Amino acid sequence: MRVILDTNVLLGALISPGGAPDQIYRAWRAARFELVTSAYQLDELRRASRYPKLKILLPAHRVGTMVNNMQRALVLGALPQPEGAGLNDPNDTFLLAMALVGEADYLVTGDRRAGLLQRGSVGRTRILTPAGFCAEVL
Repeated sequence: MRVILDTNVLLGALISPGGAPDQIYRAWRAARFELVTSAYQLDELRRASRYPKLKILLPAHRVGTMVNNMQRALVLGALPQPEGAGLNDPNDTFLLAMALVGEADYLVTGDRRAGLLQRGSVGRTRILTPAGFCAEVL
């Protein structure tokens, strides 16, 4: 099973130990599914972790450890821009491209404003909240 974790889920795993994002991240580390990521997402994770409000909560070494761990996932290179993504946040279209190129079974996101959850799926990829993924898969 291939799974994409939105950057907000990855950051949530670091911010709230024991929460649904952390449970999902730990399940990947325990090899319960294959994580799909991209060079773009790894850059976004590094960049977002430096935002002032997150920098206070996230020591750089914890983010660095996560990025290093994710280098062992299925890391996609260049991603095409999906046509007609129709998302409220165009910065999240890379997640749809990852889902299609990476042939993911699930895309897990906590962002209710971007429009991903409202889609419900893209191609064969189901889009779920962290709680929904935990209830359905873990």
